[in-house]
Amino acid sequence: MPAAESHTAPATSERATASELQRQIACFASDSLNRQLLDAIPTPLMILNRSLQIVYANRGVLEMIEASGEQQIHGLRPGEILDCLVAGKAEGGCGTSEACRTCGAALATISGLAGHKDQHECRIARTREDQYEALDLRVQTTPLRCAGEPFTVFTISDISHEKRRQVLEHIFFHDILNVAGSIRGFAEILLHQPPAEREEIYALILAAADQTIEEIQTQRLLIAAENQELQSRPEPLHLIDFLQTTVGIYRRHEVAKGRSLVLDSTVPEILFNSDRALLGRVMGNMIKNALEACAPGETVTVGCSIIGERLRFSVHNPGVIPRQIQLQIFQRSFSTKGAGRGLGTYSLRLLSSYLQSEVDFTSNARQGTIFHLLHPLTLHNTPPAPVV
Repeated sequence: MPAAESHTAPATSERATASELQRQIACFASDSLNRQLLDAIPTPLMILNRSLQIVYANRGVLEMIEASGEQQIHGLRPGEILDCLVAGKAEGGCGTSEACRTCGAALATISGLAGHKDQHECRIARTREDQYEALDLRVQTTPLRCAGEPFTVFTISDISHEKRRQVLEHIFFHDILNVAGSIRGFAEILLHQPPAEREEIYALILAAADQTIEEIQTQRLLIAAENQELQSRPEPLHLIDFLQTTVGIYRRHEVAKGRSLVLDSTVPEILFNSDRALLGRVMGNMIKNALEACAPGETVTVGCSIIGERLRFSVHNPGVIPRQIQLQIFQRSFSTKGAGRGLGTYSLRLLSSYLQSEVDFTSNARQGTIFHLLHPLTLHNTPPAPVV
């Protein structure tokens, strides 16, 4: 898929003139056997012109977007008929924003118009009936010429269920290996630790073993999320004790070698309600990702403050995330480390929804990178609408 590696903006705001568009629509408007066959295909299929505008859509597309007729979407771009939030905010429409540079649908379309058959995955965020939702799609494009003009055949497959299952499995193995790595690190330390100084290590091994059990139990709940049955299990937690335990576990993790992990001394001494296992996963992933982003000798700082009725957890590292990665960082399948390795940041957003919390980040040369988790002081035992 060589054409898909380009990171230039995939489209401009320029579109075909009204007369050009009508002429192109007419190329595919005849009531022929070919058109009947395309309508019989259950897969949503569109034909796009060189401006990424729709000049033909089969019945599968109309059913997917609940449109009464093809004329409703002629001249629009795919992100616009799918109600993509990015397309809605872009001045020039679908394909023209900075975020569109990483959109698999836009990149595959450009490949098709350039004469290359291509396939990409893309994730489209949208709002339907005031509810946020995300579509995971597999887009395939095939070049087509009609009356001497280039077009591309654009087909869509919904792979949301497949992606969600994969993510839940990968998050579990990702996190359970984190804790197992800590236990191994503690065991190595015990081999060389004087007996009088082993008590703290024993306590941390016990805490890590408890967390391992909690990870397995939580995985059962994550599987239930497929049916929207997952509920958090809040309990009273002492903030400093919780953070000291979490930091202590990851301070001796393999990824912390040669790096410093410190707990900010200004963390308030308060009690709050949360699901210990889910919050431990979120904070553990934030810490591990920060340590992986650090160079030897650098420091990761964990902190927390009270903002109104919420706690603001923070994990800081001195590095800067490249802008290209920032645009995709919470996407389900995005990774800079190879297949199955980019789930740490996605799991932050997935699991934070079950904590009735919000996760975000800032990253720049002046401040470094800070991930924040805004968590309620009291977590209510009600199932949230999960981020899908």
